[in-house]
Amino acid sequence: MITLRPANLADLELLRHWDEQPHVIESDPNDDWGWEVELGRNPDWREQLIAELEDRPIGFIEIIDPAREEEHYWGEVAADLRAIDIWLGDEGDLGKGYGTKMMQLAIKRCFADSSVSAILVDPLASNHRAHHFYERLGFQFIEPRRFGEDDCLVYRLDRTNWHSKV
Repeated sequence: MITLRPANLADLELLRHWDEQPHVIESDPNDDWGWEVELGRNPDWREQLIAELEDRPIGFIEIIDPAREEEHYWGEVAADLRAIDIWLGDEGDLGKGYGTKMMQLAIKRCFADSSVSAILVDPLASNHRAHHFYERLGFQFIEPRRFGEDDCLVYRLDRTNWHSKV
């Protein structure tokens, strides 16, 4: 059984370790998460979560309100959206359905707020495995977009599409 809990400073070394894994670097090569600072902050527009499989940490999820996020990574967006970043920490946990379950929990968490109409994700344009992953979950391709140094594809899951998948 996979559960989600808030990430905290006790997770610092684990998150640093995961950040050094080749499959994580491949999916997120140019981001500095600033763990030392960010794990000590709890802005009301963000959740940073550790996914655990029977109390063993296996992955990380960040859910943000992109309209309120301080750096405006997503630019000008509607107030009724959420954006998700997700990864599994150890390569040995890939391909076992854990990411799907983590994402299902994150989606459910986002849509528990009735004001949220859709969720955004932005995998690298080169990450075809991620594109298929999000499409299987009901996300629809919106547009290619460059975020900083990264060419990404923006996907969106509308609440109505999610309900049809449940």
